[in-house]
Amino acid sequence: MTNEKLDIKLRQTEIEDLHIFFQFQLDEEASYLAAFIPEDPTDKSVYLTKHTELLSDPTVNYMTITFNNIVVGSIVKFETEAEAEITYWIDKELWGQGIATKALIDFLSIETKRPIYGRVAFDNFGSQKVLEKCGFVIIAKERAFANARKTKIEEFIYKLTNL
Repeated sequence: MTNEKLDIKLRQTEIEDLHIFFQFQLDEEASYLAAFIPEDPTDKSVYLTKHTELLSDPTVNYMTITFNNIVVGSIVKFETEAEAEITYWIDKELWGQGIATKALIDFLSIETKRPIYGRVAFDNFGSQKVLEKCGFVIIAKERAFANARKTKIEEFIYKLTNL
């Protein structure tokens, strides 16, 4: 579960990691690009309750991404109406270093359910590149309400059928 070029590792998420993830999602620029965040992203108790429940859900694969042994993000497979979907979040301070791409490649070798979907805001070009580098293709566009922007925006739906 490591990448040869960068010291990126995936491990099962522990409750202590959730406190770090909560801090990552408080960054305004990161939340804006993620777009589809909780209505009140500053409510730590709601965040911790939701994510603690996800840790015990057998349909969810919740992993922590480390870079040089430091927690730098998360990657999660969850299911909606029996369809697998992924989401990931990298500490904004480390964007552009290939961490998300390497973590997603590693994650997709562990999480083999296909097809698997990813959703991304129309203007989140970094996340779009990550999905495309990992073999995902755009299959649809939808308009949905983005809490971070307080309006409906276009969201691209990506699909991966195999690796």
